[in-house]
Amino acid sequence: MNLALWIVAGLLAVVMLTGGITKLLVPKEKLAATAHGGWTVDFGVGFVKTLGAVEILAAAGILLPALVGIAPVMVPVTAVCWVALMIGAMITHLRRRETTPVAANLLYLAMAAFVAWGRFGPESFTG
Repeated sequence: MNLALWIVAGLLAVVMLTGGITKLLVPKEKLAATAHGGWTVDFGVGFVKTLGAVEILAAAGILLPALVGIAPVMVPVTAVCWVALMIGAMITHLRRRETTPVAANLLYLAMAAFVAWGRFGPESFTG
């Protein structure tokens, strides 16, 4: 179970980091032109860049606290925050009638929920 939680957390960190770097570094106009980037037209540049920074911080928060042994409770807390973020992402895509990104967001939500459940419960870092 512990290994599965680490693998899922690592995969989530890659997703978070990739999405964050993209939102932070790619101009909003280029993001809007991508297959699933149309949502960016509904938001300002500052929001998109802030979201990118939050995703990069989430990538760190899902792994680093446990790796360095400082405040490892932040791993499941980050996972719960990611669940909330994915709910918001799904709502945004559903409003735009974009179903493919909703499926991806649901997968990421399930992965984060698994990490939160595992790290708060049977495989917590405190036990």
